[in-house]
Amino acid sequence: MTFADLGLSPELLKAVEAAGYTEPTAIQAQAIPPVLMMKDIIGIAQTGTGKTASFVLPMIDVLASGRRRALMPRSLILEPTRELAAQVAENFEKYGTNHDLKMALLIGGVQMGDQVKALNEGVDVLIATPGRLMDLFERGKILLNGCELLVIDEADRMLDMGFIPDIEFICSKLPDTRQTMLFSATMPPPIEKLAKKFLDNPKRIEVSRAASTNKDITAFKVPVKSRQKRETLRWLLRNDLVETAIIFANRKTTVRELNKSLQSHGFASSEIHGDMDQTSRLRELDRFKAGEVNILVASDVAARGLDIKGVSHVFNFDTPWHPDDYVHRIGRTGRAGAKGRAFTFVAEEDAEAIENVEKLTGSEIPVFGKKDVRVELKPPPEGQNSEGNRAESRDSEGRESGSRGTRNDDEKPRRARRSRAEERAEGGDSPRKPRREKSAPRGERPEKRRGRREDDTPVPPGEWNGPQPEFLSVSATIR
Repeated sequence: MTFADLGLSPELLKAVEAAGYTEPTAIQAQAIPPVLMMKDIIGIAQTGTGKTASFVLPMIDVLASGRRRALMPRSLILEPTRELAAQVAENFEKYGTNHDLKMALLIGGVQMGDQVKALNEGVDVLIATPGRLMDLFERGKILLNGCELLVIDEADRMLDMGFIPDIEFICSKLPDTRQTMLFSATMPPPIEKLAKKFLDNPKRIEVSRAASTNKDITAFKVPVKSRQKRETLRWLLRNDLVETAIIFANRKTTVRELNKSLQSHGFASSEIHGDMDQTSRLRELDRFKAGEVNILVASDVAARGLDIKGVSHVFNFDTPWHPDDYVHRIGRTGRAGAKGRAFTFVAEEDAEAIENVEKLTGSEIPVFGKKDVRVELKPPPEGQNSEGNRAESRDSEGRESGSRGTRNDDEKPRRARRSRAEERAEGGDSPRKPRREKSAPRGERPEKRRGRREDDTPVPPGEWNGPQPEFLSVSATIR
């Protein structure tokens, strides 16, 4: 099947072809014809399957005829986050290039002036977040009684963010005779109730089981202690052939701290979270899309619907509190048929959360082990023992406070080096400080080393020879 088989106009088909698309996805093939027939739609599909184009494309043709009026948008698209709203706006600009349609974007974090000006001139398509729309409506800057078409996108996310009362209020201000489309990756009972209340005999389209995960994504869980998460993350970033990655954390403070830690260890990373203004969030997203940074540390503002091509990995630095968020987070990779890998760090306190995720998806997430490592683990070079390699790896892998020694431990070798340099400069004749006299020669020092593990024994040739993160030795499944 091609887009031409779906009944779209020649002008729209040219725009779709120019965008590089030839075959519709399953949700697009099933949703576009009934939308063109002005039917109400409930669309359920896992993230990354093209839900946005399934309503943007037919809307352009539906709205091609008609006249816009000041303050009265002809259609309304509700999105839970600013990023999703901006992405839908990009889709309208891309696909509507051959149509005379005017669009306005109502989102928070930016000045109202330009938004009010656009509404006064009249718009065909209004894309909005509920908060900014309600604000302008209460100020009398917008009228909704001329809206012919309503789209509620990412409805389950709207539920999580507490927007359902606002959506019910907005729907009550729209004309009764309208076309309504509701799209969601999952369909919890409150969303079912909302659909029954505001949709008229809708056509239900479900292209995959609710809350299922993408078959193109290889997912793992990584049992790890909380204080070892950063070290484990760095090891995976260096050893799993990561091209581009999104790292999700539950808290905004964790996002900021983790980004600073990664940058201090030489990674090209950036961050995005709810405390940033809209201009900064869009700037960091553009840097990530352009390849200026290849790692994006994010809160759940980036978990839903963002279509960024080429994301090879997703890391859940924290197991998500809501199991639905797991489906959406890992859905940032493995998009449009590409392969992706997802890792979820599971600390002891996350046992219940990961259990809820596995219950929702209906399958157990395998534990990451040695057989899943993507780099070749070579034996040590001839004449060099494994112990020496491990010590060198520990030295270069970073000195994380709380897990790899204290500041005093790191300072001791530097003091010793200064002492030897002074001895050489002074010919060894000048008296030394008592503390330095007590320090033993390097070869006679005790075996204690920074970060040394009790199991630091020689490894037979051919076996995995350090660094060996402790999480790879865990074989038991977290329950």
